[in-house]
Amino acid sequence: MMKNILIKFILGFSLMAFLGCNDAIDIEQPGRLGAENAFLSIDDLNGGLLAAYNNLDTTYEIGLTAVLTDESYRGIQNGGQNLEFLNFNLNSSSSYVGSIWASNYGAIDMVNRILAAAENIDREDDPEYYDNILGQAYAIRAYSFFKILTFFSTDYTDDNALAGILRTTPTTPDEIFSSVPRNTNAEFYTQIDLDLNAAENLINQDLGNKFVNLDFIKALRARMAAYRGQYALADGYAAELLADYPIADQNQYMSMFADADDTEIIFALERTINDSYDGQGSAGGGWAGSLFAFSNPNATGGPFMEVSRSVFNILDGTNDIRLNRNVNLAESSIDPDYETNNNFLNDDVLLVFKYPGSESKFLMNDLKVFRSSEMLLIRAEAAADANQLGQVATFIKQLRDARYGSSQALPSYANQQEAFGAILDERRLEFLFEGQRWVDLKRLGNKGNRSIDRDPRECSFFSCSIDNDDFRFTLPIPISEVIANSEVEQNPGY
Repeated sequence: MMKNILIKFILGFSLMAFLGCNDAIDIEQPGRLGAENAFLSIDDLNGGLLAAYNNLDTTYEIGLTAVLTDESYRGIQNGGQNLEFLNFNLNSSSSYVGSIWASNYGAIDMVNRILAAAENIDREDDPEYYDNILGQAYAIRAYSFFKILTFFSTDYTDDNALAGILRTTPTTPDEIFSSVPRNTNAEFYTQIDLDLNAAENLINQDLGNKFVNLDFIKALRARMAAYRGQYALADGYAAELLADYPIADQNQYMSMFADADDTEIIFALERTINDSYDGQGSAGGGWAGSLFAFSNPNATGGPFMEVSRSVFNILDGTNDIRLNRNVNLAESSIDPDYETNNNFLNDDVLLVFKYPGSESKFLMNDLKVFRSSEMLLIRAEAAADANQLGQVATFIKQLRDARYGSSQALPSYANQQEAFGAILDERRLEFLFEGQRWVDLKRLGNKGNRSIDRDPRECSFFSCSIDNDDFRFTLPIPISEVIANSEVEQNPGY
C-alpha cells in the first residue's frame, strides 16, 4: 500500500517540506501553497503526512558512519569518493552534515504545517482517520527531533548540552532568516515526550511496519532511554517489543535485507521504483547500496567503497550469517596475503552485500530503522549497567545462536567494562552498514574500552583512529544554518 500512495501524493506536497528551520536555502517561493490552501480536507492532511514520511531517510547516517568509523574502506573503483572522511576531515560544509540536518527539519516543518492546518479541518468528517494522521505526524516529529539531538548534541546524558532548534509551528517567511539560539537536550527531550504522548493517544490503527504505530513509539522510547542511560525504562520497552518480534533465524536474516522477510522488523522506510529516492545516491538521497557501488553489488558494479578488513577478519571463517549478508563472497577477491601484498588495494576486494537490491533493482532496499535485535542488545546494555553480567551473556548468546544457526558457548565477563565491550563488539557486527557504529562508540566506547578499529594496512594510507571523546563524534551545525542564523552556537572544535 505504501508504494502506491506515497508516489501518488509526494509530488503534490513535497514542495512544502523545506530543508531546515533557518536554512539559508529555505527561501519562500512565489506561488507556494500555504497550509491554509494546501490542506482543505482530511485526505489533504494524509497527503502531507506522506510527504513528511518522504523526508525520513537514513542513507546519510549509513554513509557517514561507514566512512568515519571502521566499517568500510576505499574500493577498487574509488575515484576520490569519501577520502576526506576516511581521514576524519569533517566540517560544517560536509555533505552528510547538511543532509542529516535538512532531511530531519524537512520532516519537522511538514508536520508543523499538518498540525496547524488540522485545526481548521472538521475532524467529525472521519474522526479515526483524522486522529491517526495526527498521531503519526506527532511521532514523526518526535523521531526527527531525536535524530537532530543524536547527531548534533555533544552528550546525550547531559540535559544542559545543546541539541538543535525546536520548531513546533510552521516557519513563516519572516522567520526564515530569523536568529534564534539552540535549545538544550532537556528542552528537546521534553518536547519529544509531549509528542510521543500525543501520538499514543491518537494512533488507533496498525498499518504495518512501514508506517508509524504504537510499536514504533515503544522502539523510539527504548532507544532514547538507552542513549540517556535510563536503562530501567529502556529495558521495559525493549522487553515488551521482544515478546512480539522474535529474532530472525539465519534464513530470515538473509532474506530481511533483500526485503523478503519482516520477522524482526519493527519499522522500516520503504524504498521502491519511481519514488523520490529511486536512483544513484546524490544530495537528495538514493539507494542505500549506492553508498558503496555505482551500479550493482558485484565485481562489475563499480565498487568504490568496500568492507573494512578489520571487520571482515572478525567474520571470516565463521558460520555467522552476517558474513554472507554483508560481504559478497562469491564475487569478492580475498587475498590471504594482503598484509604483505604491496598491491592489496587491487588484489584484496571485499564487496559490500548488505543492500543487494529488490524489485529487480540493484542496490535499492528498504531502510531498517528499528529491529528486535536492537531491543535485545538494549536489554544487554541495561543488564551491564546493573552489573548483571550473567544476564548480559545470556542475551548475547541468544543473538549469536540465531546468527550462527546453532548453539554457541555462553560467554563470561569479569566486569562491566568487559560486558560493555562485548555488547559493542556484537553491535558492530549486527548493525554493520546500518548507521549505528558512530553513535555507539560515542556513547559506549569508553565504557567498553573500544574505539575505531581500522586494519593496519588501511591505516598506512589513511588516519587510523580518533579518541571516543574527539569533537568529531558530534556533527557541526551546517554552514547554511550558521550563515542564516547569527544566534546559533557552533559545536566545539569546528
